[in-house]
Amino acid sequence: MSDSPTLLATGGALLAALLLPRLLERLKLSRAKHRSLAGHARMAKRIAGLLPFYEYDEAQIFRVDGAPPEVEAKRRGAFERLAARCAERYAKGLALSREAGPLLSDLQFTAAYRVPFQFSRYVRRHLPSAPFATATRGNRLIDADGNELIDLTGSYGVNVLGNEFYKTAIDAGVAEARELGAVLGYYHPLVIANARRIARIAGLDEVSFHMSGTEAVMQAVRLARYHTGKTHLVRFCGAYHGWWGDVQPGPGNPVPADRTYTLKDLDERSLGVLRSRKDIACVLVNPLQALHPNSPAPGDSSLVAAGRRAGFDRAAYTDWLHRLREVCTAGGIPLIFDEVFVGFRLAPGGAQAYFGVQADMVTYGKTLGGGLPVGVLVGKAELMRRFRDERPADLCFARGTFNSHPYVMGAMDAFLTHLELPATRALYAGLDRCWDARAGRLNEQLTAAGLPVRVAHLSTIWTVLYTTPSRYNWLFQQYLRREGLALSWVGSGRMVFSLDFTDADFDEVSHRFLRAARLMQEDGWWWVPASASNARIGRQLLREVLAARFGREAKPAAGAGLSAPFSPPSGR
Repeated sequence: MSDSPTLLATGGALLAALLLPRLLERLKLSRAKHRSLAGHARMAKRIAGLLPFYEYDEAQIFRVDGAPPEVEAKRRGAFERLAARCAERYAKGLALSREAGPLLSDLQFTAAYRVPFQFSRYVRRHLPSAPFATATRGNRLIDADGNELIDLTGSYGVNVLGNEFYKTAIDAGVAEARELGAVLGYYHPLVIANARRIARIAGLDEVSFHMSGTEAVMQAVRLARYHTGKTHLVRFCGAYHGWWGDVQPGPGNPVPADRTYTLKDLDERSLGVLRSRKDIACVLVNPLQALHPNSPAPGDSSLVAAGRRAGFDRAAYTDWLHRLREVCTAGGIPLIFDEVFVGFRLAPGGAQAYFGVQADMVTYGKTLGGGLPVGVLVGKAELMRRFRDERPADLCFARGTFNSHPYVMGAMDAFLTHLELPATRALYAGLDRCWDARAGRLNEQLTAAGLPVRVAHLSTIWTVLYTTPSRYNWLFQQYLRREGLALSWVGSGRMVFSLDFTDADFDEVSHRFLRAARLMQEDGWWWVPASASNARIGRQLLREVLAARFGREAKPAAGAGLSAPFSPPSGR
């Protein structure tokens, strides 16, 4: 019995020796995650599951920030004018939306998530969207009612070279492949020239074609796991890589992403995790994160105050990518660049050329199809191989019915040919200087006018920032729409220009942008209490959530918040 304490102590020491390395690795991983919910996917998903629905009623909706009666009345009148103008100007488009709504689940989703959910149903009733268009003329979009809008949607990244170019590319592609038609399985000879040029642009060996950027990323990750024999992928906080499970952990993803590490961008501790862990199959980078590191893509549905942050530091992000490249090389970890959105927007050679970093695999999409749907994966030969000669039953299967569709190959040939023209290359000359100057001029005008709005940008990809902690910043998208600026469904979070915008075109955008901001200010939406802050708004929102969760009244903070107690609705 006298040996029992010794045995227990020895056993405890052995157990500690076994567990300590794991605990240290876990601690290192936790320290490499961003402090926000975006950096803690599991926690974010749990909290999202607890968040109750509630909404502001007719008596509350124009004074949730404690606005005095005269400001509330001004806002109410302004909203009614916006609604009347919307009903008059978009009558046909709104009729199409009502008809399509019950049929198109995508339309239901985008309509519901244009503004914070507390305002959503009221806004949908009075300011519904009418996302139907019939034509483009240059950088003008013609909607179903014949209204001419300046196109700042970017077609989710497709529109790099201008609407008119993609019409010609699609026509050329159809003409080139018309004799073959929609024959699948056989390849149109254009596939060889396309693959050769893409491999040369990417500085890599082999190419595989897919139907979407999401699909291309899926295959890149599968091949990395197949060849490394490792299980986990690394993505960086806030980055979007498509809507499939492993790369979209957290809210909005019902599929577990247990083999994904979400690490902090631009952080040495993330590099430490890459150096020490032995289970990492690949690292995914979306260069668009250079504009808003560690934050999700900005959208007005989450714009509850003025907390949106964005800003591009090319030197800092370039240094980060080079250090990341060094660590991945040293550890034998494939580095994957996801250029589905930014590809060919920053430079003719894509983000790799722009930042001077060579990846092991690169995915492209959108614009590379010349206006038709495509996803492309390019990589080193040893990573692209889908089978093993020594083990013939050991495969990494990937095959899509519409991969390498002849019409897509034709439009892609037109895009790649156009990309090589001196006139196209000239569009990229001085690109940063041009768009830096344009953003600078607009911000100077906004400052001089005393308007609480600024813009931040990565080349032609822009986002709108707000300097006033208002509960109504999300409404600015409606004023931009009123002035004839067409935005995507995420609202003022993203404005995407094509490279064919001239100085005169941009001056017109600036004029309309300023007019929208002045009108929104005049209509009282940027009135705030003297004590207003993002933190106060956050606390008020927390009280509202708890009240809705537990069926109590939420008392507003003194000088900020509701001018009357918030009473949650009895049901959805």
